[in-house]
Amino acid sequence: MSASATPAPRGGFRWTICALLFAATTINYMDRQILGILASTLQTEIGWNEIEYGHIVTAFQAAYAIGMALFGRVIDLIGTKHGYSLAMALWSLAAMAHALARSAFGFGVARFALGFGEAGNFPAAVKAVAEWFPRRERALATGLFNSGSNIGAVVAPAVVPWLTLRYGWQAAFVVVGAVGFVWMAFWAVLYHAPRSSPRVSPEELALIHSDAPEPAAERIPWRSLLRYRQAWAFIVGIGVSSPIWWFYLYWLPKFLNQQYGLELARLGPPLIAVYSMTCVGSIGGGWLSSHLLRRGWSVNASRKTAMLLCALCVVPVMFAARASDVWLATVLVGLATAAHAGWAANLFTMVSDMFPKQAVASVVGLGGMVGSCTAMLFSESAGYILQTTGSYWSLFFIAGCAYPLALAVMHALTPRMTPVEFQSK
Repeated sequence: MSASATPAPRGGFRWTICALLFAATTINYMDRQILGILASTLQTEIGWNEIEYGHIVTAFQAAYAIGMALFGRVIDLIGTKHGYSLAMALWSLAAMAHALARSAFGFGVARFALGFGEAGNFPAAVKAVAEWFPRRERALATGLFNSGSNIGAVVAPAVVPWLTLRYGWQAAFVVVGAVGFVWMAFWAVLYHAPRSSPRVSPEELALIHSDAPEPAAERIPWRSLLRYRQAWAFIVGIGVSSPIWWFYLYWLPKFLNQQYGLELARLGPPLIAVYSMTCVGSIGGGWLSSHLLRRGWSVNASRKTAMLLCALCVVPVMFAARASDVWLATVLVGLATAAHAGWAANLFTMVSDMFPKQAVASVVGLGGMVGSCTAMLFSESAGYILQTTGSYWSLFFIAGCAYPLALAVMHALTPRMTPVEFQSK
């Protein structure tokens, strides 16, 4: 399967849609990153240990797992526009509600609500990309919107400490959480399906629908999805890599504080450096497979070559816990998070490569649910490991090994990435 050349269309409104997806993902990660940045501060002020912190993280991931499964189906049922708005409203309210928490249990409740709402972001965004972009542009579009996760993780360390030190930690949750309602106003005005959008030219619409027509299929139940090796390949990829990403989000600030004595006011530069590198990785990973497609490579070879390169770039992170200098640790972790972002851009795009549009959000939601479950297990284990040993070495070692092993299993399941053909009843 290789991409054919198509003249550039007049207009490019699909990239405006991509910018909206990028903005939503940025907000999504700003809201979830606040707790990690303030973890050491809140641990002192509220009072919790590593095990209780692991429980708080797990509460988010449990709700994220439930929300991923439910939102995947809801978005396929009610559509991208309304599904995305619902998710944004829920998680923005939950983010602001953190300001009311006064105990570890209270933060656990707020995190649960946040996780449920935030779970709608990726099923909705990946479905929007499948609706608005031809196959050869999807990895780049996914990489661009997914880079919002890294921009959010860059902006949060710059904004949250300032808000906290000037107005208190409650203000950080309220101010950042309120941004989601601004996004909803733009989304309501600008987003329509491509065929009904007044801002799409006939040439651009022809490009959007330039892939071979998908066969008609009825709505697919989960039990049918699980019969396909292609679904299991995605489940393995996200189930193995998600716990590692969550580990970076929630424990990296604590690692820098414990290992190198960085207090809240000094956490910003290393975190900004890590997630700036991650942003480059997200766009670069998506660009690479799209570039290979344009050069005539198959979808299978393009995606897996990019993912193999990303998997290999993660391996050095296993030495981060032994780094003698904070900036050496920052570079090792930054390389790993950049590689993860490139991996994720191609992993999510593989769903739309192998499944028809009406099943994309469901597959992403199903895989995301599994990824959240494995992340819960990893977070609980991390809390106990750190409380018992005080060492991050084994956690970084697991992170370094995970991606090559996952890719090997994925390739065994889908050696050619053959698209699924559903049978209509």
